[in-house]
Amino acid sequence: MKKIRVVVVDDSALVRGLLTEIINRQKDMECVGTANDPLIAREMIRELDPDVITLDIEMPKMDGLDFLGRLMRLRPMPVVMISTLTERGADVTMRALELGAVDFVSKPRIGLTDGINELSGQIVEKIRVAASAHIRRSAIQPLNKAQDASAQLVPNRKAENVSISRVSTEKLICIGASTGGTEAIKEILTRFPADSPGVVITQHMPAGFTSSFAARLNSLCQITVLEAVNGVRILPGHAYIAPGGKHLRLDRSGANYICVVEDGELVNRHKPSVEVLFKSVAKVVGKNAFGIMLTGMGNDGAKAMKEMKDAGSYNYVQDEASSIVFGMPREAIQCGAADEVLPLTEIANALLNRLGTSTDRYRV
Repeated sequence: MKKIRVVVVDDSALVRGLLTEIINRQKDMECVGTANDPLIAREMIRELDPDVITLDIEMPKMDGLDFLGRLMRLRPMPVVMISTLTERGADVTMRALELGAVDFVSKPRIGLTDGINELSGQIVEKIRVAASAHIRRSAIQPLNKAQDASAQLVPNRKAENVSISRVSTEKLICIGASTGGTEAIKEILTRFPADSPGVVITQHMPAGFTSSFAARLNSLCQITVLEAVNGVRILPGHAYIAPGGKHLRLDRSGANYICVVEDGELVNRHKPSVEVLFKSVAKVVGKNAFGIMLTGMGNDGAKAMKEMKDAGSYNYVQDEASSIVFGMPREAIQCGAADEVLPLTEIANALLNRLGTSTDRYRV
């Protein structure tokens, strides 16, 4: 069995040692090198040609985001971010995912040795997923810290005076995604007009990150993007993202759809779970729903998407060529949940055309 070759890049000798030990305990992977700064890492990557690198953000000589941006433009490869900054500064994590990182793990803020060992299962699983990911060259330029801070202050340019009267409030779009999903969701939502039907989203993400994810999307989209709140009414022109570490499902209050945000057991090893959201959509929305399954590892949501289709929804599934990880889309296709399998860049237009909104104002 060919082992997954990993290079660990971190300025902490303790973390390098812990990650090396965790990786080398696995039968299917090995740590082939460690580097304490990106300049050393650059030469090591050239020499060792690893399958995956783990990368810290805050390092000497070159910021981790700058290094990631250069790497993904010049020599694209799977990267898993492992950094204390990813929890404290979730916007930095979102930027790393935009630049092309496959996934991230947060170092614990206290009890580093015990904390990383507790996260060992999560770390090696994400390395395995990254090793099988489809990585493409990034055209995104890294921002320096001053640019990134100023970007957060730019007000969102929402479309003004756009009527939503032509779109039935009965229609609803629901999206499920995991690994690679943050950028895939951005691709979909930035193509929706301000008067699109309401959107509900489950993206596998831990607590503390979805509010930053929603804020970033909101700054880019014509629709309003929010972290879902329990009991809030779902409105046209709005998208609601399941909070990290909580399940999101739908219910009705009179003629309105509402968000139900709740704790509970893991479903398909996830919280939030796509299965939970899609099952509720099948029950509550039925034929007025549009389902979208995007890139992700595993099978979360596939069976529930088939329930949606059986209830009358029309479902789109991302194709293999455009998926970072084809697990969840493949499972949805295999269980008969897909009405159309499309490249990521074609899904939004196909849905809008099916809604009958293919006028000049809606074309993208």
